[in-house]
Amino acid sequence: MTEASVTDTAADATSATRDPITSPQAIRSWLVDRVAYYLECTPADIDAGAELAELGLDSVYALTLCGDVEDRFGLVVEPTMAWDHPTIDAITAHLAAELAR
Repeated sequence: MTEASVTDTAADATSATRDPITSPQAIRSWLVDRVAYYLECTPADIDAGAELAELGLDSVYALTLCGDVEDRFGLVVEPTMAWDHPTIDAITAHLAAELAR
């Protein structure tokens, strides 16, 4: 077996065992749904690349999002998560990296 095929096999095993709710796509979709819920709009209205503050998410909902993330993914996140990672795309990348540890 070549080195490349060993690496590919390991990557396939990792992705096969990853919980579907922790894939970056699932994380992003869940975050879009949560933010849409907080802002009382549809997920289609949410631009995942826009800053949460520009979308209208206030500090109360930013902290609520932290609690929801902790409950959903079993992570402990800093209460400043929405400021440290100000877009849904940035939070998605952050959470995916944390969950991959």
